[in-house]
Amino acid sequence: MNAKDAINGSMDMGYYVLKLYVSDLDDAELMMRPSPGCNHLAWQLGHLISSEVGLLNQVCPGSGPELPAGFADAHKKDKSDCNDAAKFATKQQYTDLLDKVRDATKAALAKLSDADLDKPGPEEMRNFCPTVGSFFTLIATHPMMHVGQFVPVRRALGKPIVM
Repeated sequence: MNAKDAINGSMDMGYYVLKLYVSDLDDAELMMRPSPGCNHLAWQLGHLISSEVGLLNQVCPGSGPELPAGFADAHKKDKSDCNDAAKFATKQQYTDLLDKVRDATKAALAKLSDADLDKPGPEEMRNFCPTVGSFFTLIATHPMMHVGQFVPVRRALGKPIVM
């Protein structure tokens, strides 16, 4: 196994878990918050999508797909308290974008050499992502930083345990 295999494996696991937790939720359920003060699931999905595009473009400029007009803005931190479902995407739109963005990330990673992965990461994040490889590791693991918040919503809805 090489570094790209390990990064791809992490990307696949995080993506699998995220998609599994979303699989049987509907649009209205995505607007639920795991507890007061937490972001609803729709915002979290949009945040994951927008963040991945932004991170990818930082490390491989121009590699991230263009998001729909207003999408990134609707999922900024200052919009996390919005409860108007009309300002967020549908489950289908989120899952389609997740697929599109992840495909772009994997394609960008595939083009890199081992030497490229050892290059310094973007300056503004180098304190915790010192290399391009560690930047891709952040992209790979970011969904796992959020999926735990899906579990309380699933439990409150009486959804089955999926993992």
